[in-house]
Amino acid sequence: MSQRVLTGITTTGTPHLGNYVGAIRPAIAASREPGVESFFFLADYHALIKCDDPDRIERSRLEIAATWLAAGLDTSRVTFYRQSDIPEITELNWLLTCVTAKGQMNRAHAYKATVDAAVAAGEEPDANVTMGLYCYPILMAADILLFNAHRVPVGRDQVQHIEMARDVAQRFNHLFGKGRELFVLPQAEIEESVATLPGLDGRKMSKSYDNTVPLFEGGAKALKDAVARIVTDSKLPGEAKDPEGAHLVTIHDAFADAATRAAFHADLRGGLGWGDAKQRVVQLIEAHVGPMRERYAELVAHPERIEDILQEGARKARTTATPLLAELRQAVGLRRMVAVSQPKAAKAAGAEKSAVPVFKQYREADNLFYFKLTAADGSLLLQSQGFAEGREAGGWVKRFKTEGAAVLADAPVTLGEGADRTAVEAALAALVAAQE
Repeated sequence: MSQRVLTGITTTGTPHLGNYVGAIRPAIAASREPGVESFFFLADYHALIKCDDPDRIERSRLEIAATWLAAGLDTSRVTFYRQSDIPEITELNWLLTCVTAKGQMNRAHAYKATVDAAVAAGEEPDANVTMGLYCYPILMAADILLFNAHRVPVGRDQVQHIEMARDVAQRFNHLFGKGRELFVLPQAEIEESVATLPGLDGRKMSKSYDNTVPLFEGGAKALKDAVARIVTDSKLPGEAKDPEGAHLVTIHDAFADAATRAAFHADLRGGLGWGDAKQRVVQLIEAHVGPMRERYAELVAHPERIEDILQEGARKARTTATPLLAELRQAVGLRRMVAVSQPKAAKAAGAEKSAVPVFKQYREADNLFYFKLTAADGSLLLQSQGFAEGREAGGWVKRFKTEGAAVLADAPVTLGEGADRTAVEAALAALVAAQE
């Protein structure tokens, strides 16, 4: 059975070298593992919580999407989409909001940190709290649960949000599942081995510290200039240098193979000057990211190509999201109102049962799976197209039995020869009534 892995990227900045080594590169590598179904999304609704500059949001969405694609994200293997292109996310967000306790949100780390900061500054506790910030964990739960992700790679600061998503999922399953597990309970996946690159000053590379090495922005010159500013010790050329703990060496080793690392360490111990060492680091990184930078520039220059990719990703994502949300609507009682004819008194004990139309699933000689709906007299009402897997056919049958005629517009079916649509709708309504 495949495992679903989901990763969100907040669109409020431009990726730097630390983002690439710590998140982008390992996530793309993981997406190529067999038995993994990966979902990558641009968390642009989440970005609105942190940023009120529309131009920055717009630019960041473009730059982050281009970065992931240039870095080798294979959209034929993964589902890559924008959060704001999936309306089911915001609808599920509301369904989950209605079963989430306020007390649980009061315990969220981000909310508590904002309150503590306001109090420390002598302001009202909720002075800087928006409802977006306060309800952030519920939207994150909707992102995860809509696709029933099994694993969610996160930093330690996000583990609490995954636990909240599990709690909300369990509550929803208990209230509306009627014995069914509507939601998978996700697991936080913390990559202890993922590299954290130091910045120019030795602290963690971060935009907030203004100590980043650009990934693509500014081209090769910006990369060279940034590496030149990396802090080193004062040892002169010819003096032995200890590579252990040197920030420049940590950045070098994130891009080098074992042999290149060993040679670099040995040369430093042998007296290689820091200036020459920095030049080597630039050459090594440039060999790695230079080709990606060309692809990035091409994508940024043609945003319509990125748009096409994201729209296709949204279409793929909604093939998973739409059926689940329809099932959730049914579960909570948001059901379509349909006219159900009241059956006359049965002449015999089995008469009423025999009057109900029947779905039949079968496999043909072409090895495809089909289903059909027949009336009580055996006449064909609906005929499906062929499916590669039986569960696809079964999924559509399940929807017809629970949602009735509302499914017709999207279903891959044709009316039986001579079948009247009104008769088909009445038959489906009878099936829904029989299920209830």
